[in-house]
Amino acid sequence: MLIANSLSFKGRHGQLVDETSLAVERGALLLVVADAQLERTALALMLSGRMSPSSGTVQWSTAPGMKTLRAHSALVDSPQVNEPEAHLKVRDVVSEDLALVPGPFWRRPQSKKWLAKHGFDHLAGDWIDTIDPLIRLDLLTRLAIENHNTDCLVFDSPDRHGIDEPTWLESLEELTHTRRQLTVIAVVSRVPDSWEGPVVFAG
Repeated sequence: MLIANSLSFKGRHGQLVDETSLAVERGALLLVVADAQLERTALALMLSGRMSPSSGTVQWSTAPGMKTLRAHSALVDSPQVNEPEAHLKVRDVVSEDLALVPGPFWRRPQSKKWLAKHGFDHLAGDWIDTIDPLIRLDLLTRLAIENHNTDCLVFDSPDRHGIDEPTWLESLEELTHTRRQLTVIAVVSRVPDSWEGPVVFAG
């Protein structure tokens, strides 16, 4: 379970994220709505334990502190943070992400075998910014959960790529029904018309 209490962040030029509180269980999808991209990214960074808030707290389960949250969460496709660079080919993106998976290097899957296992081998030589946005989302998600310590996925603006809202929502909901019972948070610009699940508005 991820819990945030009165989370806020003050940037160089003023308040970036107003106080926001939320709680999301294992095996659940929560949408967090924020207007500006900088606000969404700041929220995603804090909710994944990658950035300390100016005030308030965020934690994973009952463990206080950011270290545990960071160890159990993954930030997915955050603009100008960890989104794949356009000049990289799919096989390069996969190689870079697999190299970051904790554990002995000899246990990490090789990119070629990983791509074949997940059905992406035909895309290995394609530029990452040219592949279908839904396939891109699937690829980055699978890479994020390659780390078996990951229990929580935080998506930064998955609605920005032009994928139909019901389609990317379904993709994220499917993650909550796996045996791992992942906690999934999507920081978005608006509430999709088809969404009837839990929503938190920043501030």
